[in-house]
This record gives sequence, structure tokens and C-alpha cells, in this order.
Amino acid sequence: MLGLLLDFGGVLDGPDTAPLTDLVAELRARGVRTAVLSNDPGGPGAASLRNLGGGRVVDEVVLSGDVGLAKPDPRVYRYSAHLLGVEPGECVFVDDLRVNVRGAVAVGMVGVHHVGVTATVGELRILFDAEDVGSAGTTRNARRGHGE
Repeated sequence: MLGLLLDFGGVLDGPDTAPLTDLVAELRARGVRTAVLSNDPGGPGAASLRNLGGGRVVDEVVLSGDVGLAKPDPRVYRYSAHLLGVEPGECVFVDDLRVNVRGAVAVGMVGVHHVGVTATVGELRILFDAEDVGSAGTTRNARRGHGE
């Protein structure tokens, strides 16, 4: 896997997200391209979200209001992968809404349904072959090529 896309609301802004943001930093250091993909309306009020990009937390930030596309529209997943310079099939997408995970899977991404930081970190460690999987490392939420 060469790319990681994460929703913001419900994933990166939830409680105790430090283990997840630490893993994102670890993956970025290994060369994995990263992005926030959010259905945020954009505009001037989204400056704090945009400030996550440029390597501060992720490489890129894609806001629906800025690009005119919203999850689960297949085009927004393809656009985001293209922005990262990778193919959709080389990406993992994390979201707390199943409909959005299914949208990503439909374009060939691996989808992870976020139900909690510990489980998501475990899933991502397996998918990106990162060390220190720990007891949370299960693959029950990971999907490739099919919905739930």
C-alpha cells in the first residue's frame, strides 16, 4: 500500500487520537502518501483543516466544498489518489461511516471502517506491514473489492 486517506470528523478528531496520528507520521516517514478526505464544506472556516496538510499531519487535505465532490462519489476517491500520485488500488481509506468505506472499496481501495482508535491502528499496522501490531491487530474490518 502506497497511500492512506482518512476522514477527519469521527476519525482524526475523536478522543485519544494520538496513537493514530503517531502511526500516520510513522507511515509518512516510510514514504506512504497521506491525505485527509473530508466532506467539510470548505471555505474560510476550514483553514484549520487545511493546516493539517503540507506534512504537518498529512501530505494533502481534500475538502468536498473545495473540490466540488463529496463522499461516497467515486470521483472524490479517484481525485484524492491522483493528488497523492498513487492509484486507488494502492490506497487504504479510513472512515467512520460505512457508506463512505463502501464508496472507496468500489473504486478499488482497501476500506477500514473506523470503530475506535485501537482497532484502526491495529488494522493499519497489518495493512501497511508496520511493526508492533499488538493485540488490537485484527483484520475483521478490512475489506478489499467488496462491500460489507
